[in-house]
Amino acid sequence: MANSPSGDSMLDRLVRILDSFDAKTQSLSVSVLARRADIPVASMYRLLDSLVEHDLLSRDASGQVRLGLRLWELANRSAATQDLRTAALPFMEDINQLLRQNTQLSVLHQDEVLIIERLSRPGSVVNQANVAGRMPVHRTSMGMALLAFSRPEAIRDYLSRHQAIMAATYPDFRAEMAEIRRTGYATFDGFIDPETTGVAAPILDDAGYQVAVISVVLPRQTRAVQSAGLALRTAARGISRALQPGGSA
Repeated sequence: MANSPSGDSMLDRLVRILDSFDAKTQSLSVSVLARRADIPVASMYRLLDSLVEHDLLSRDASGQVRLGLRLWELANRSAATQDLRTAALPFMEDINQLLRQNTQLSVLHQDEVLIIERLSRPGSVVNQANVAGRMPVHRTSMGMALLAFSRPEAIRDYLSRHQAIMAATYPDFRAEMAEIRRTGYATFDGFIDPETTGVAAPILDDAGYQVAVISVVLPRQTRAVQSAGLALRTAARGISRALQPGGSA
């Protein structure tokens, strides 16, 4: 795509604009969006007209800018995500009914946990996971379950990029990984919220490496952590089978 006067491509600018939004920042003024995307305000106004016209962004009566519905449509056409969600939803519903807590489906993407589905539950504990939101690997049971069952080279690469923070959080990282692999699920108390415990089990491919993770967040003082882990592990195996050619939920 053609470069702007500053030398960056139009595609670069579009990506920076879309990346300016996150789960906690769902609307922005044009001036703030321009600053976050590092685009001159005058250029931002010109780009905004085209993006609104194509429904990639929307603008309300007050001038605030949001992501457009067309992005949601495009994201939901992703074959890989669609197949995973379709296979996982029956098992997520079972876990949601059994444990009576919000249930998440997530993947490891760009060194973060990306939430791709969540089933809510009235009366459940505080849960920071939102669909399309991202969470840190080292502070979530989801992330650590995904990391523990990643390919060895992927683990090495991740550690090379985050060596300091992982060493500070897990003095004995190898033992942590070994325990998660032994039990088949990860649990962490109060890393994101002091009153909760996260429990997560990886969904594995034929070679035994993660493709996603199913998880719940429980009250921290519950005695149901082990039973939740076993239930999630069973659900994860069911999802793995459903993802195989000819598999069914």
